[in-house]
Amino acid sequence: MPTSLPEHFEDFAEARREGFLQVKTLKDSGRDICGSFCQYTPAEIIRAAGLTQVGLCGQSAAPIKTAETRLPANLCPLIKASYGHALEESCPYAYFSDIVVGETTCDGKKKMYELLGELKPMQVIHLPNVPDYERSLEMWVAEIRRFTKGLEDHFHITITEEMLNEAIEWCNKERIQAARIYELGRYDPPAITGINMNNITNNQQYMFDPEVKYQKIGEILDQCEENWKNGIYPYEPDPYRPRLIVSGGGYFGTSGKTVDVIEELGGAIVCYEGCCGISSRRRLVDEDRSRDPLVRIAEKYIEVPCAVVSPNNRRLDQVRETIKEWKADGYVSITLHSCNPFAIETENIRRVCEEMGIPLLHIETDFYPGDEGQIRTRIEAFLEMVRETKKEAAHE
Repeated sequence: MPTSLPEHFEDFAEARREGFLQVKTLKDSGRDICGSFCQYTPAEIIRAAGLTQVGLCGQSAAPIKTAETRLPANLCPLIKASYGHALEESCPYAYFSDIVVGETTCDGKKKMYELLGELKPMQVIHLPNVPDYERSLEMWVAEIRRFTKGLEDHFHITITEEMLNEAIEWCNKERIQAARIYELGRYDPPAITGINMNNITNNQQYMFDPEVKYQKIGEILDQCEENWKNGIYPYEPDPYRPRLIVSGGGYFGTSGKTVDVIEELGGAIVCYEGCCGISSRRRLVDEDRSRDPLVRIAEKYIEVPCAVVSPNNRRLDQVRETIKEWKADGYVSITLHSCNPFAIETENIRRVCEEMGIPLLHIETDFYPGDEGQIRTRIEAFLEMVRETKKEAAHE
């Protein structure tokens, strides 16, 4: 039978809105704020510096027209929305940021940072995009050191190895817990819905007391597992329900017409794959304190499976393993218009899916309304195809 939501799910659904008030309270208390965009940003260094990290990725169409007064219309909507918020001072996270970290994951972001740097103090981390581990790691360690020194100079602080080691251990603890969110999807039926996975993963970044956040997430996950063991599931048991993996980059602002619709129409999102998905949570920083902590941090972050890496064989291997481990029946790639790295990489992922014997649905969209009907029709057809395939396999 279906279950009611664990007590703290609503806390995460409201976290982004409530965070607007909390970030002002943090600033009023004298806390320094560091805005960031991407999984490549080393959270350990920001935590060691005593800063509160906030996410600045735009997730709505509202500020895009403002951004287009200075940015081209055919640019990725996430980039335009992020810059538009800063330009019109409509996002408290950007407004209250004392420094903004930019990661060069695409050319559009790199050039946008030049304009954003006119509005906020910026530190840009230049990413290696060649999967030559030794050569790229040397360059990446130098960037991580430069970033650390930049924070020290800007805030007139010293970041010690002890601070970094403590931050590494805390962030690893958070990652292990975050991986549990996705791992609940391995159950059959899953022990958590894909919508709630998405809400927790996206909105937890707007809860600024790390201890309280860790406790609440832990209580949710424990309750989900306990419910499942007692035969209380978030989905009605259905042997033919499509088990799907969702992937892409920057699509959180499209969930109302993609992720939510998939589950409304009877699919079960069992895992998210990609930069913000399961693999980034499972990759931990080495906790060997005899080694340089900045090198250990660099080793972890160089393995973020972003589509900017070329060739991105590490991600393709990750897709294979995720399909296998989560027993997926289908794969949905959600990309934003003009996000060329992720859109092009979808073709390589399609080939992996064919190799694994499952179909792929590619949805290209943005933050504007108008394509909901078309997307809904395509999702409905895809789910029906997957369901029929499962039925045929069961009767062979």
